[in-house]
Amino acid sequence: MKKKQAPVPEVKRPVDQYFEHLNANFQDPTNRIMQIIFLPLFFFGLMGIIWMIPFPQFDFLVKLGWHTFLNWGSFFIAVLIYYYLKLSPTLSYAVLLCIGIMSYFIVQLEYIERDGGPGVLLISSLITLISLIVLWVGKSKEKNTISLKQFWLFLTVGPIWLWHFAFQKIKLKY
Repeated sequence: MKKKQAPVPEVKRPVDQYFEHLNANFQDPTNRIMQIIFLPLFFFGLMGIIWMIPFPQFDFLVKLGWHTFLNWGSFFIAVLIYYYLKLSPTLSYAVLLCIGIMSYFIVQLEYIERDGGPGVLLISSLITLISLIVLWVGKSKEKNTISLKQFWLFLTVGPIWLWHFAFQKIKLKY
């Protein structure tokens, strides 16, 4: 007589658990459109703010010519991509591509500032503040009350969450 084995419960990856949680809490279609627009803008602004924090000029970096490429934004990008890489390597590559594009535009803003235009820090701060306000207001449109912890999770995991929709649309595994 054979014994029936209990079904093995499916173990979900942390990234899938995060996405389920975000999908359950953020369902309003208007809010979703606002997230698609303002979450990348929030990260662009935040990256611009961190990018502009003065970085120490070490002699060995200047001698190697690396001083122009290394700043606090570099460390922010490294930590962010490492975190996303641990969650989902494929999605982290998509975010890295976006970060490369954002970095290009931050450098363009630096050129505009150098030529007498508004400061990168001012523009980045305004973009971050406006985006954060819109995202905060958007969370109030949801049926479920969104706690500050859930909102923080949305801000940290949100970029790969948005990319996962694109990957699902084109049937690409993440």
